[in-house]
Amino acid sequence: MSDGGVNLGGVNLDDFGDLIERPSARLRRQAEERRARIGVPPKALGRLDEIGAWLAAAQGRVPVAPVERPRALLFAGDHGVASLGVSARPAGGATALVRDALNGTSPAAVLARQAGVPLRIVDLSLDCPADELPEEVSRYRVRRGSGRLDIEDTLTEEETERAFRAGMAIADEEADSGTDLLVLGDVSVGGTTAAGVLIAAMCGTDASVVTGRGGRHIDDLTWMRKCAAVRDGLRRARPVLGDQLRLLGAVGGADLTAMTGFLLQCAVRRTPVVLDGVVSAACALVGQRIAFRAPDWWLAGQASGEPGQAKALDRMAMEPLLDQGVTVGEGTGALLALPLIRAAAALAAELPTRTD
Repeated sequence: MSDGGVNLGGVNLDDFGDLIERPSARLRRQAEERRARIGVPPKALGRLDEIGAWLAAAQGRVPVAPVERPRALLFAGDHGVASLGVSARPAGGATALVRDALNGTSPAAVLARQAGVPLRIVDLSLDCPADELPEEVSRYRVRRGSGRLDIEDTLTEEETERAFRAGMAIADEEADSGTDLLVLGDVSVGGTTAAGVLIAAMCGTDASVVTGRGGRHIDDLTWMRKCAAVRDGLRRARPVLGDQLRLLGAVGGADLTAMTGFLLQCAVRRTPVVLDGVVSAACALVGQRIAFRAPDWWLAGQASGEPGQAKALDRMAMEPLLDQGVTVGEGTGALLALPLIRAAAALAAELPTRTD
């Protein structure tokens, strides 16, 4: 990327604002005009019409093409803040979740298999020896565990750049391979705490407003510890709020930093993404701050019940496709939305238009 603008280690965030264009408004209008010529009454398909028009604009074609090559991506990492007892899972416990996904026994793995969607897991900062995992999982690892966001930067400057660039590279790999829709999730312990700090910082709210109970429901005492950690992280985040890369390095950790780079590069490559829970919503919110047109390439898959996610999505004017009370995370909510998106594409492509 070129020099100038907000810059860290050669990554120029201003370039994203120049490179990212919105999905074609002209083609979206054409898709809506085509829909008006279909015999099914107006509004009878509800949000499926909206999704179909969005896909047509993102794909750059009318009628829209079926979603044939989706892929689910899970960014994995452990967060040092988990050592404070802010999660129902033990600190460093994300590795066990990754193994479940690799073995095909996690909820996301089951849903991906049922939908015929390849599931890719990327280790950015799991707290285990890298050689315990397959090379294709660990080759983008930045470090073993991210730092404690309440008292120290989660990443060094060099690690922040590596993580951000890793996310960009993964987006390029997927776009180059012909993936036509990406389902984004995370596998982390402590990740929702980091996400809460990012959302509270960018929305100017207090810790308690964005702190939820997590995928595995936490008790009141754990919630209070989590609030305290978010509050302490906010003190460290606010001074660097104007520099999004430094913000990510200060409190985001390697996985959230990589997810932000991934989302932005997907928008550059015109590849639509379905977001999962509060972690992907936090990264999307940072991405919006960097390039305001980028959220037009993303859909919110499901409401996770986390107040931070609701706050972030409201700021981006995004409405989740589903609200089924599923809190497990790990890409599960976004995968649940995939059949709905595929149905919208099929209806928009295959329903005949009237000749009159």
